[in-house]
Amino acid sequence: MASTKGKVIKCRAAVVWKVNTPYSIEEIEVAPPKAKEIRVKIIAAGVCRSDLSALVGLNKKVRFPAILGHEASGIVESVGSDITSVKEGDHVLASFVPQCNNCKFCKSPGTNLCVGFMKPPEGIGYMFDGTTRFSCKGKEVYQFIGCSTFTEYTVLDDGQFSKVRRDAPLEKISILSCGVTTGYGGPVNIAKVKPGSTCAVFGLGTVGLGAAMGCRVQGATRIIGVDVNNDKREIAKTFGVNEFCNPNDYDKPIQEVLKEITQGGCDYSFECIGSIKVVEAALDSVKLGTGTCVVIGVTPAGAKASIDPYQLLFGRVFTGCYLGGYRAQQVPGLVDDYMNKKIMVDEFITSTLHFTEVNKAFDMLKEGKTLKTVLTF
Repeated sequence: MASTKGKVIKCRAAVVWKVNTPYSIEEIEVAPPKAKEIRVKIIAAGVCRSDLSALVGLNKKVRFPAILGHEASGIVESVGSDITSVKEGDHVLASFVPQCNNCKFCKSPGTNLCVGFMKPPEGIGYMFDGTTRFSCKGKEVYQFIGCSTFTEYTVLDDGQFSKVRRDAPLEKISILSCGVTTGYGGPVNIAKVKPGSTCAVFGLGTVGLGAAMGCRVQGATRIIGVDVNNDKREIAKTFGVNEFCNPNDYDKPIQEVLKEITQGGCDYSFECIGSIKVVEAALDSVKLGTGTCVVIGVTPAGAKASIDPYQLLFGRVFTGCYLGGYRAQQVPGLVDDYMNKKIMVDEFITSTLHFTEVNKAFDMLKEGKTLKTVLTF
């Protein structure tokens, strides 16, 4: 096969032309990577609720037409002239949290965020240089949080990918790009859950079950799963949940139930839904003095929570995390943990579809018929 290095690649992608419209499988053009970029052949892409939020307009920052998707694995097709960390043929995971490694955020050990992530409005939908590598039918197509993985080929900026070991199955580890990692890091990196503690996990999707798994790995002995879907009860046990509460089963707020059954409140709570009401309940469910609430779910843009300052004055800790506090260069360690059977990944994947069935995948997500769907290419 002739080399495609340095050439425009024509391939298929799932393009969203306007907000809240179905994906359309189109032939697109993908430009070669520039100096500090790589072009990647996507092997598998996870379907994430954040993609759904963008699709239906809850994420107001997304520009259309766009190629969504941000959770994926692939093989490096070509690299820009200034790339030294990977070469053609290397296996990588996409990362929606960039690392320039030069800004004050990147130089701080206390955060995984980067100034480059906080783009001004005019920069949203573009690579770091302010342009996109995608076009379709003569029109510019915008990129999504630096990744755009619902396409056979994409281009990633340096600092928005992780090189991973070649013996790890790309179809499986694709979901370590976001969902599992985002939830798992809450108790491991942010709360640093202590052995013997009591934890409540609000929302038992991929992120929530990742959080439950993190609580178990950290040695929590009581992990309470909170979800309105009773079907989550059994699968949650696989990831460490040993008690289940459905808020609809009680005539009092769920935080009052949790405080009652734990005799004062949980040691830790993790909000994994992205609901303001649930954020408030999660904070109120932890004990005074030492309780910690971690917000992991992405709430609708502009939403505001009502927090009584006394909740914090009396010692509760209220914090959050992005991608579980992991930097891109730390994700290969999670792949190692998976290969060494320290963490579960396969168990999260309940559906596998070809990427041309992307609309079916999102219908299943909306209907709660799948935990994690992976699209293959």
